[in-house]
Amino acid sequence: MEQLSLFDDRKTTSTPLASRLRPDSLEDFIGQEHLLGKGKLLRQLIDADHISSMIFWGPPGVGKTTLANIIANKTHAAFINFSAVTSGIKEIKEVMARAENSRAMGIKTVLFVDEIHRFNKAQQDAFLPFVEKGSIILIGATTENPSFEINAALLSRCKVFVLQPLSNQHIAKLLDNAIHNPKAFGQTKIDILPELLEAIAVFSNGDARIALNTLEMAITNAAVSAGTIHVSKDVLSQCISRKSLLYDKNGEEHYNLISALHKSMRNSDPDAAIYWLSRMLEAGEDPLYIARRLIRFASEDIGMADSQALPLAVSAYQACHFNGMPECNVNLAHTVAYLSLAPKSNAIYIAYEECRKDALQTLASPVPLQIRNAPTKLMEELHYGEGYEYAHNTEEKLTRMSCMPDSLQDRTYYRPTCQGAEAAAKARLEAIREWKRT
Repeated sequence: MEQLSLFDDRKTTSTPLASRLRPDSLEDFIGQEHLLGKGKLLRQLIDADHISSMIFWGPPGVGKTTLANIIANKTHAAFINFSAVTSGIKEIKEVMARAENSRAMGIKTVLFVDEIHRFNKAQQDAFLPFVEKGSIILIGATTENPSFEINAALLSRCKVFVLQPLSNQHIAKLLDNAIHNPKAFGQTKIDILPELLEAIAVFSNGDARIALNTLEMAITNAAVSAGTIHVSKDVLSQCISRKSLLYDKNGEEHYNLISALHKSMRNSDPDAAIYWLSRMLEAGEDPLYIARRLIRFASEDIGMADSQALPLAVSAYQACHFNGMPECNVNLAHTVAYLSLAPKSNAIYIAYEECRKDALQTLASPVPLQIRNAPTKLMEELHYGEGYEYAHNTEEKLTRMSCMPDSLQDRTYYRPTCQGAEAAAKARLEAIREWKRT
């Protein structure tokens, strides 16, 4: 067996695999069926060549740049790739001048701005007149929420499309294509087990670029024998810096393990909980995903029984950000043990679920006049705020004023338990309700 450093039986290239496999048409595009499936809005706009300026919002590696290229090809427009990281006002003006000249010759220009959220207000404003005149069709890509990162004036002139992380099935299809496509490894015989491709898909976390780069690294460093490249579990685990590859196809084990962790904590079993935590971390699970689930658990299963559980869980999330793996494993273990041993109450969870059902059925119920704000004279004349009772003006710091809509006057949602600190909350709430009844 010999070790491959370059692909001996293929033409080598410095072009990244993701670029070599970038599709040229919607038929070859993988993922985003909610936007590009038959009858979906974006697909119809592209097919009818009626596209206007738009923002693609989504995580890295889901096809934002690829989709912009496909749109430019489909609409027979000039395509300009513009980076917000390396460009300023001067470069924007130069590109706009080129677009104006193209428009004079009847040629549309699609201007793709990667990481558009990195532009400041002045730079974003520089696009406005050209978008309004139709000199350019602006397609911006961002990983950040456009509502907060894109100027309102520019955002109002763009349609926002939300791109989703690719599923494991999407990534697996992409990897299979890379192995058989002549632009990638199609000229080479590659031996790799399906579960290893699934492991790459799980590791990539919905990012096609990471998946393809990982596959390329594994194949580059694999052993070759009799003209076949053999990708082993050991080689792949080195490439993705994971000791074990435990998640099965369709991601079922991922959900089994987080369920086991959650239910072990709920059952106040720190030994089992820490075990399942370690199983997830050592299999390559994102520690931030686990930390987010712990934050949810702190309110769903503990709540007012120990209100310190929530800030501790949030601190664990921050610790994972600061330390990363493997250092943050002990931060998560600390939190898991605390949550396991904390007194349990799901009263807050039950209260919200019951409120949610009523809220959906009473969305049109008006806010009672006595608890409306009255910042204008007109609102005062309409009796906004009339009858409001200021609790701080009373000796008990309580009033009998109703804050519920008329249709829900008799509803009771929060029913505290006697667990932990919630017992004190229960006694306090019962006293308040009794005082209001009498």
